[in-house]
Amino acid sequence: MENRMFLRTRVWVGIGFVLWGAMALADDWPQWRGPQRDGVWREDGIVERFSGPRLEPLWRAEVGPGYCGPTVADGRVYVADRVETPTERERVHCFDAATGARVWSYDYECRYGSIGYTAGPRASITIHDGRAYFLGTAGHLHCFDAATGEVLWRKDARAEYKIAMPIWGIAAAPLVEGELLIVQIGGADDACIVAFDRISGRERWRALGDRASYSAPIVIEQAGRRVLVCWTGDRVAGLDPLTGKLHWQEPFVPTRMVINIATPVLSDNHLFVSSFYDGSMVLKIDPNTLAVEKLWHRRGSSEQSTESLHCCISTPVILGDYVYGIDSFGELRCLDLKT
Repeated sequence: MENRMFLRTRVWVGIGFVLWGAMALADDWPQWRGPQRDGVWREDGIVERFSGPRLEPLWRAEVGPGYCGPTVADGRVYVADRVETPTERERVHCFDAATGARVWSYDYECRYGSIGYTAGPRASITIHDGRAYFLGTAGHLHCFDAATGEVLWRKDARAEYKIAMPIWGIAAAPLVEGELLIVQIGGADDACIVAFDRISGRERWRALGDRASYSAPIVIEQAGRRVLVCWTGDRVAGLDPLTGKLHWQEPFVPTRMVINIATPVLSDNHLFVSSFYDGSMVLKIDPNTLAVEKLWHRRGSSEQSTESLHCCISTPVILGDYVYGIDSFGELRCLDLKT
C-alpha cells in the first residue's frame, strides 16, 4: 500500500546549498557518505545561521521515486529513479549543479519481481576519475562516462553471479579503491563481495560465501595497511582490498532476518555496527596487527524493548566516547562507545 501510494507522487531533486553562494568553492560529494565515505563534511565556512526561515531552492528537476541519495562531482548532480510505465525501468540522471539543466539520462528495463519496497534504486552513484558507477536494485551494474552518459561497460550481476536476492534488493553503494570497483551483491560461489577492474569491468577477485546485506563497504587504515571492511548478512569481515584475502572476521548472524543497513562507523580504532533486530556491536581494531577484538554486542529482547541501539536505515554518529543514533522506531539514543 505504501509503495503504491509513493509511486503516484512526484519527486523533486533540488540543490539548496547553492544559495549559500559557495558553489564554486564547495567540496564535491562524489559518493555515498561523502569524499571519504565517512559522513563528514570538511568544507570551510559552514553557515551558522540562515538569512530567513527557509532555504529557497535555486532549481528543481522532476524525477521518479527512489531511495538513491544524490551525489555531486565536477559541477554535476547524479541521481537514479524508477518508472513503471510503459514498462518497468530504472533510470540514471545527470543534472547541471548550477542550473538544474538535464545533462544526460539513461534507462534500462528492470523488473523487480519479488523484491520488496519497489519505489526505486537504493544505492548512490559513485563518481571517480570521470566515470560514474551505478548498481541497481536488481543487480544491474553500469559504468558511464560521467560527463556524457556513454555506457563504458555493464553487467547483469543477478544473472552472471546467480545472486541470492535480498528481500529488498541490492542497496550497498559501489566503492572505488585504487583501480578496483568493489560491490556487495551476495552472488553464488563465494561472490558476496566482488571486485572489478574499474576501467574494463573485468572481474579481479571474489570473496565470502555470505548472504548480502544492505550495508555499504568502507576502507580503513589498520597496521599500516588498507583494509576493506564489509558487513555482510552473516559477519563483519576485514579483507585485503587488492586481493580479497580475509584478514579477520567477527560473526554477526541474524536471529530473524538480515536487516543490516547502516554503514559501519570507525572512531579511534572502534568499529561500530547496528542492526534493526540484532542491536549494536563494537569491534576494537588492533592498530598493530590485522586483528580485531569484540568489545561488546548488545541487543534487547526485541527491537522495541531494548537499552541498546537498533538502527534501521540511518547511520549513527560517534563523537568522543559516545554513539548517537536513531533507534528502529524513531527514538534518538546515546550509547557509551566503550561499554
